[in-house]
Amino acid sequence: MTAPDLGSFGHDPLWLVVAKVVAVFVFLLLTVLVAILVERKLLGRMQMRFGPNRVGPFGLLQSLVDGVKLALKEGLIPAGVDRPIYLLAPVTAVVPAFLAFAVIPMGPMVSVLGHPTPLQLTDFPVAVLFVLAVTSVGVYGIVLAGWASGSVYPLLGGLRSSAQVVSYEIAMALSFVSVFLCAGTMSTSGIVAAQSQTWFVVVLLPSFVVYVTAMVGETNRAPFDLPEAEGELVGGFHTEYASLKFAMFMLAEYVNMTTVSALATTMFLGGWRAPFPFSAIDGINSGWWPLLWFVAKVWAFLFLYIWLRATLPRLRYDQFMSLGWKVLMPVSLVWIVAVAVLRSAGVDGVVPGLIAGVLLIAVLGTVRARLGRGRSAPPTPQLNSTEGHPVPLIGASRKVVDV
Repeated sequence: MTAPDLGSFGHDPLWLVVAKVVAVFVFLLLTVLVAILVERKLLGRMQMRFGPNRVGPFGLLQSLVDGVKLALKEGLIPAGVDRPIYLLAPVTAVVPAFLAFAVIPMGPMVSVLGHPTPLQLTDFPVAVLFVLAVTSVGVYGIVLAGWASGSVYPLLGGLRSSAQVVSYEIAMALSFVSVFLCAGTMSTSGIVAAQSQTWFVVVLLPSFVVYVTAMVGETNRAPFDLPEAEGELVGGFHTEYASLKFAMFMLAEYVNMTTVSALATTMFLGGWRAPFPFSAIDGINSGWWPLLWFVAKVWAFLFLYIWLRATLPRLRYDQFMSLGWKVLMPVSLVWIVAVAVLRSAGVDGVVPGLIAGVLLIAVLGTVRARLGRGRSAPPTPQLNSTEGHPVPLIGASRKVVDV
């Protein structure tokens, strides 16, 4: 079977469309269950402890037990909440997370009970814009949850999340522009087809770095988990939620992680295509094998999420917003101009990738200089001498130095 194009969609019988919808839904649910378990296991190992190892063999049933525990908890509704919006907010957060996966290509054309069909639910000329639009709707659930809870901390968490998503959504969209210029299409299946020879991560490295940073920020994951910072906001926007309503927010977070990871795979890592040197094997990019490569790439990004959570401390909010507005967006704009000039000059292939490496080094140096600017060593308090005994100056011990 060959790679699908836009003409391959819209011809499936109804039963096959329903089967695809159910398959995508089950895939996302299973990915969430496994991701929660793997995250707790890996965090335990990275912190030199075992992690879950009591429920089931090797703790493999921990995610299932957590789901049952949340379902059996009492669904308390605090007094003073806006009840309709309070109940609608979790649904508003979780539904767009599932819808965004509808245009993600998971494989080439295959045969299902004699019907040739692409391993993708649907596709259209502006599929990437559909993903950006749908994922943007999810933030309404977080904002409404914070506002309807009738409490200060959830409201602050919701406002933080809205500002965070708006800022990093712009950087994410800008990182896609260079992909559109190189692929000549906004269709997800067309973008995968354009990477048959060289993956865009090679020739568009700055866009890839900007996207990976933006996807972590948009999904509210550490070190960018400021909307639910427990040291500042108790639990953030979901402080007043419990039972299944809280579980829906967690489900939306992990499904969004899977969706943006799949989108990164599609836009920059060749989608379902096999990596080198496996790509040299005849027939490796046909049939059901590409589904394996797609899942492996998605899990590579999910591992990156876990690694970042175990490694980096949470940023201050002003540092986080400065990174988005003062670093990621200017870099994206400059890189778009560079790619457009190179494309108009007929320069393709590895040369833009080399230029990307030089630009990336310059950007990292600029970021390091910017973050280091203003950091100075705390001043050494001067001492007075009273009757031969050193006495610190008044107020010297109370001076707070912002580091």
